Amino acid sequence: MLFVVTAFDRPGAGELRAKRRPAHLEYLKGKSEQIRAGGALLDPEDQPIGSMLIIEAADQAAAEALVAGDPFRKEGVFERVEVRPWRLSWPTG
Repeated sequence: MLFVVTAFDRPGAGELRAKRRPAHLEYLKGKSEQIRAGGALLDPEDQPIGSMLIIEAADQAAAEALVAGDPFRKEGVFERVEVRPWRLSWPTG
C-alpha cells in the first residue's frame, strides 16, 4: 500500500534541519526499498520548509513507524506530520 508523507518544519528549524540532514538521509537510505519518491518542500525563496515522501508500507501503522524513526521527526525538526494512504493515478501503467 502506498502512503504520502507530508512533514512541515517548525518555525526556526533551519539550523537544526541542516545539522540533522546527514542522519536523515542515512536513515532514508536504509529504507530505500520502501521509498518511491521524496524531497524537500520549499518556500518561495527556494529554502526547505518541510519534506514529502511517497512510501510503501503494509498498513498505516507500518507507515507511521517508518516516519517515527526519521531523525528529523525524532529531534524536533518537524512541527506537523501527515501520513495518508495514496493511490497512483497518473501516469497509468
